[in-house]
Amino acid sequence: MSDRSMTSKFTYGEETYRPAFPPPPPGFDPVRVPSHRFGNFCHISYGLPFEVACARHVADTFHSSRVYVLASGSLTRNTDALKRLEAALGEKVVGKTVGMKSHTLWSEVIKVVNECQQLQVDLIVTLGGGSLSDGAKLVAIALANDVAVAEDLRRLPTSMNPSVEGTKDPTIPLICIPTSLSGGEYSNPAGATEDSNLQKHQFLPPIKRGGPALVVLDPGLTMATPDSLWLSSGIRAVDHFVEVLCSLRSNPSSDADAEHGLRQLVPGILRCKRDKSDIEARFACQLGLIDAIGAVFRNYVPLGGSHAIGHMLGPLGVGHGETSCILLPAVCKYNAAHGANVERQKAVLTLLWSVDDMRVVAREAGLKEDEADLGDMIDAFVRSLGLPRSLKEVGVGRDKLDGLAENSLQDIWSESNPVPLVRREQILEILEMVVD
Repeated sequence: MSDRSMTSKFTYGEETYRPAFPPPPPGFDPVRVPSHRFGNFCHISYGLPFEVACARHVADTFHSSRVYVLASGSLTRNTDALKRLEAALGEKVVGKTVGMKSHTLWSEVIKVVNECQQLQVDLIVTLGGGSLSDGAKLVAIALANDVAVAEDLRRLPTSMNPSVEGTKDPTIPLICIPTSLSGGEYSNPAGATEDSNLQKHQFLPPIKRGGPALVVLDPGLTMATPDSLWLSSGIRAVDHFVEVLCSLRSNPSSDADAEHGLRQLVPGILRCKRDKSDIEARFACQLGLIDAIGAVFRNYVPLGGSHAIGHMLGPLGVGHGETSCILLPAVCKYNAAHGANVERQKAVLTLLWSVDDMRVVAREAGLKEDEADLGDMIDAFVRSLGLPRSLKEVGVGRDKLDGLAENSLQDIWSESNPVPLVRREQILEILEMVVD
C-alpha cells in the first residue's frame, strides 16, 4: 500500500527511498498467508534519473562490484537507456543480455544462469518490462540451487508443486528499473515458460527472501515504452484491483489498497492515452501499481480466472497486459452469470462510475448506469484505449482453445476464482466469449 499522503506530483531532484509496502496489517498470520508471496523486502527509489539512482545503490546499498544487466531489446534499439546505465555503472558491469522473449523461456533463463555463474556476478539489474524481472528472479533462485540445465528447474518449487524440500534462499540481490506496469518487480514468484509445451510455471522462492530488493521508478524513462504496451500493462494492474475487489476471500486491508489504487490508476491511464508526455500521469500509474500488488500480497488475496487463464494464454504469443484486456471482462460476466460475486461486482462498478474520466468513457460507449454491468464497463475502458478484446485480434484461433483450457486448470488461481474453475468446459465457456 502506498503512503496515502503522497501525491503523483513528480520532479527530478532529490531522491525518495522507502519500503514499497508497509509492515503487515494487524492480524497478519504468517501461517495462513504464504510468506513467499509477501513482497515485504522491496524498496523503491524515485526522484533521480534511473541510472543515477541505480549506480548509487549498487555502490552504497549493495556494495556490489560485479553486475549483470538484463535489458529490453526494443528499449536498447530505440533509446540510449542501456548506454546511460552502463556509463553510470562503469567497469562494474561484467555481463549483459539484451532482449528476452515475452513470458520468459526456460532456455533463456538457463543461458543467463550459466553466464552469471561463470562471471561470479554479485548483483543483477533489469532494465525493461515484466519478462525481464521474472527472468531475473528465476535466475537468482536457480543460482542458489545449482541449476545448470533446463531440466534442473523441475527441482524448484512451483505453484503446481510447492512442497519441495531443501530449496535454498537466493543470495544475489536484484534491482529492477521497470518500463511497464506489469508489476512482477514487486512480487516474489517468478513466471517462466517451458519451451517444449509453452506451459507457464510460477516458481516460488523460499520463505526468507525472494523478489527484487529495489525498484527504481523513473516515469520519464517510460515515455519510450510503446503506447500499446504501457496502456495494456496498465489494464493488467487494473485486473489485479478488480480480481481482488471481486474475490470472495478479500479483506478490509486489501479492499482499501485496491480502492485507493484503482482511483489513482484509472484516470492515470486515460491521461496517458490523451498525452504520452504527461509525466505526472505516468508517475500516478507507477504509484497506483504498488497498491495493485499490495492489495494481492499484503494480506494475500488469491486472484481469479483472468489471471489463471492469462498465465497460459501469454505463451501463445500474447502480451501480459493483452491477456487482461481480453479476459477480464469475460471472467466478470462469467462469474456474475453464475451468481458468485454479484454484490462485490456491483460495488466495483459503482466505484468506477464515480471516477470522472471513467464516467466519460462509459457514456461515450453508450452505457447507462442502471443497465451496464462490470464486464461492460471494463470492456468500454479497454476499447477506449484501442486495445484488443478478442483472441482473434491477437492471432489465437479455435485450434488452441482445448490446450489453453487444459493448461489453465493447472494454474493456482483457477480454483480461487469466485466460481472455482475445475473443469475444462468452464474455461471453454469463458474463452467462447472472446474467441472472435
